[in-house]
Amino acid sequence: MAKRTPLLSSIAAAAVLLAAVAGGALDGGLGRTAQASTIGTLAATAGCGKAPTLSSGTRTISSGGQNRSYILRIPDGYDRNRPYRLIFGFHWLNGSANNVASAGYYGLLPLSNNSTIFVAPQGIDNGWANTNGRDLTLFDDISRQVENDLCVDTSQRFALGWSYGGAMSYAVACARPNVVRAVTVISGANLSGCNGGTQPVAYFGIHGTFDSVLNISAGRSLRDTFVRNNGCTPQSPREPSRGSLTHITTTYSGCREGYPVQWAAFDGDHTPSPVDGSPSPNDSRTWTSAEIWRFFSQFASTTPPTTAPPTTAPPTSAPPTTPPPTTPPPTGEPGACTATYRTVNTWPGGFQAEVTVANNGATTLNGWTVRLTLASGQAISSLWNGVNTGTSGSVSVRNAPYNGTLGANASTTFGFTATGNGATAPGGVGCTSP
Repeated sequence: MAKRTPLLSSIAAAAVLLAAVAGGALDGGLGRTAQASTIGTLAATAGCGKAPTLSSGTRTISSGGQNRSYILRIPDGYDRNRPYRLIFGFHWLNGSANNVASAGYYGLLPLSNNSTIFVAPQGIDNGWANTNGRDLTLFDDISRQVENDLCVDTSQRFALGWSYGGAMSYAVACARPNVVRAVTVISGANLSGCNGGTQPVAYFGIHGTFDSVLNISAGRSLRDTFVRNNGCTPQSPREPSRGSLTHITTTYSGCREGYPVQWAAFDGDHTPSPVDGSPSPNDSRTWTSAEIWRFFSQFASTTPPTTAPPTTAPPTSAPPTTPPPTTPPPTGEPGACTATYRTVNTWPGGFQAEVTVANNGATTLNGWTVRLTLASGQAISSLWNGVNTGTSGSVSVRNAPYNGTLGANASTTFGFTATGNGATAPGGVGCTSP
């Protein structure tokens, strides 16, 4: 995966941006009303059922009286009758649409398994000043062009970006709450405006605790906009200490159903690709891509059923009276720790997997260890949210410092990428505590 151009060398440019915001230059005004259906009801876009005329690559579009451009990525084996997820990836200051596309749209492309149409718009002067709402107009115009030609699930539109790209994603969430289902803002601030900003949108904020370009307080402020809009219970999420080289992800409680807010603070500076246990960012080893994909993919399509539900009456006979077994099941006992494995994605020569560690009991678990046996030829190359002993054969993974305590019925996950054939699940997957 191509490296993203770092923004750490652009501190002076960021300072200019912040000064412009203070002077009111980035008003983020709304140029026009978005032409899109309301979240919650899937509508077949005009492109469904049509032979597409658009193809993957750089596209040009007239928007707001200017010639603008974007990079489009259509899934392999595109099916004109299948509604696809649509994700906009906004680039950073002095970055480009090509940077976003070549880096796999913040690492989501290899996780999508051809379920998603990706768009990387190009900002004017390689930024997202959104003067007079021009970049929101671009978002509207690209959406319209794509949806008139391709089949899009209108309840599955998303946006994300880092730094200035995060600011633009925040502006989209504020101004287009009935268009985007969720956004992720990585190390962002209010640089592109917030026209509206009173309606709920599922929100995931990620920020470094000692960000030297856009202070973490700016990211917290964006987050709190949607904590309020989504009706979540206000709190001060735990954040990692300096030198811990970890991240802590918090899911807010009390949010309106379907509008979660998630916050991940990491021990690091201004980067889109922090790595637990390392001070050096790395696109291929960062935990952010998997967590963002998990956040976006939790939202199920609201496609209406094509057939009526069965009308068969429920059985009238009484349930069997056979007494339950007297031997308790092997899992689910009070205080029991369980581990569930799933393959997230595969590619030639490698795969990504995730293990959910759950406390099915009534008492708190203080520490956990998962043991599993990888199939022949499989070897872990990177692992997050846990500490592994061994990379092939018999492997054990103990909790990280921040996710070892699990209350009753609580769960956490760790993930890893590995070489080898992911078609064979590991054997002997089990969990013990402590």
